[in-house]
Amino acid sequence: MKWWLAGLGVLGFMAYKFKPVALVRGVRNNNPGNIRSTVSDYWEGQIGTDGSFAIFESPEFGIRAMGRTLMNYDRLYGLNTVSEIISRWAPSNENNTEAYIDAVADELGVFTFWPLDLNDADRLTQLIKAIIKHENGIQPYSDDLIARGVRLAGESFA
Repeated sequence: MKWWLAGLGVLGFMAYKFKPVALVRGVRNNNPGNIRSTVSDYWEGQIGTDGSFAIFESPEFGIRAMGRTLMNYDRLYGLNTVSEIISRWAPSNENNTEAYIDAVADELGVFTFWPLDLNDADRLTQLIKAIIKHENGIQPYSDDLIARGVRLAGESFA
């Protein structure tokens, strides 16, 4: 009888520790950046909301929304350092923003205050991958899938 209880304990721990990817909200919603939904404006490829966050028809459309948002941070607000970008992306009232900034900068191999050229597809892709990893605890997407999402962002890169 004790082995049976021990087995249940191990299974419970494994289910807690190694959550299936589908249970991660951003992956489940095809919204790896965990972009909030707005009532007045749906994103291209958005098929609904889970109450707070957008649900996209495919991860490519979620990545497209990330790319558009990040490029607009630069173009419209002049935000182009990891510190500036992540402070807006993940405000401190909901996140440990400083830890997020440090994690993304480490992933990119840059200082938090270095300007990033978000018109460069490679740099934008690196930033998107780092955000996906921090938002979801994993970065489960192939390079090809992310490249399709970045292309869908509708920009021509030099």
